[in-house]
Amino acid sequence: MIEVGASRSPAPRLRRAVNNGLRAWNRVGEQAAFYCRTLVEIRIAFAQYPTEIVRLIAQMSLGTGALAVIGGTTVIVGFLTFSAGALVAVQGYNQLAGIGVEALTGFLSAYVNVRLIAPLVAGIGLAATIGAGATAQLGAQRISEEIDALEVMGIRSVAYLASTRVLAGVVVVIPLYCVAVLMSFLAARFGTTAIYGQSTGVYDHYFNTFLQPVDLIWSFLTAIAMAIAIMLVHTYYGYTASGGPAGVGEAVGRAVRSSLIVAVFVTLAISLSIYGQSGDFNLSG
Repeated sequence: MIEVGASRSPAPRLRRAVNNGLRAWNRVGEQAAFYCRTLVEIRIAFAQYPTEIVRLIAQMSLGTGALAVIGGTTVIVGFLTFSAGALVAVQGYNQLAGIGVEALTGFLSAYVNVRLIAPLVAGIGLAATIGAGATAQLGAQRISEEIDALEVMGIRSVAYLASTRVLAGVVVVIPLYCVAVLMSFLAARFGTTAIYGQSTGVYDHYFNTFLQPVDLIWSFLTAIAMAIAIMLVHTYYGYTASGGPAGVGEAVGRAVRSSLIVAVFVTLAISLSIYGQSGDFNLSG
C-alpha cells in the first residue's frame, strides 16, 4: 500500500506543473496578440482619436492635480538622472583617482551617461509614473465596466485606450530623454569640477573627445523602443485587470515589475547589437 501510494504521488504534481506551464504559455500568446493588435490599431487611433492623444500627452508630461505643481514626470526624471549623474561623478572620480587617471572622469560621463544611465533612468521614470498611472486608469475602467460600455457604443476600445497611450508615451519620452541626458551631464560636470576641484578644461577636453553624436542617436532610439515596450506592457495589464480594486493594485504591481525587466532587456539587447561585446571604443586622445 505504501509503495503504490508513493509511486502514484508524483502524478498530480506533474499534472499541475504541466497545467501551470500551459497556462503560462497561453498568457504569453494572449499578450503577444494584444501587443500586435495595439500596434496595428495605432493608425486608427491617430486618424480617429487625435484629441485623446493630445490630452494624454499633456497629462503624461506635465501631470494633473497635485503632480502638476512640481512639473509632472519631466521634473521627476530630471531629479532621478541628476542623482545618477552625481553618482557617476563621485564613484568615477574616486575609482579613477585610485589609479592616477582621475582626468578621465569626463570620458566616463560621456560613455556611461549616454549609453546606459540616460535611457535606463528615462525608462524607469516612464514605468513608475506614466506606466503605473495608465495601468491604474485602465484597470479602474475595466472593473467599472466602462470598457464594455465603449465597445457597446461601437468605439474601438483597444485603439481608444491602448494605442493612444502608446503613441502618447512615445511622444512624451522625447523631452524626458532630453531632460535625462542634460541633467546627467550637468550633474557629472558639477560634481567633478565644483566639488572635487578638477579643472573644467581637463574635464571638457576628455568629455568632448569621447562624446560621439552617433551614440546620442542610438541612445535616443533605445529610449523610444523602451517607451513602446513599457507602454505595451502597462496597457495590457490595465486592460485585462480583474478582481475589483485589489485586482487593479495587483495589476499595477505586475506591470511595473514586468516593464522594468523589459526596459533592462531592451537596453541590453540594443547595446549588444550596436556596440558588441567590446563596447566599440578606443581609449586614446
